[in-house]
Amino acid sequence: MGILSWIIFGLIAGILAKWIMPGDNSSGIIMTVILGIVGAVFGGYISTFFGMGKVDGFNLGSFAIAVVGAIIVLFVYHKMANH
Repeated sequence: MGILSWIIFGLIAGILAKWIMPGDNSSGIIMTVILGIVGAVFGGYISTFFGMGKVDGFNLGSFAIAVVGAIIVLFVYHKMANH
């Protein structure tokens, strides 16, 4: 996928992750994109490592992996930012 596709995919995954995660979500749109992209990559790496699939394009499975990865990254980011 091209870099623009990853940015759009990460933005959508990051926004959805922020919507799902409870608590203070005061990070801006740039941080949302960054956390979403990192979450998509992290989710793809972890799911590939455990043999559950990978992020391989715009499909429902890849989107679910990216959102779960973004939720994990967002959770860790908020824990680190608050301490």
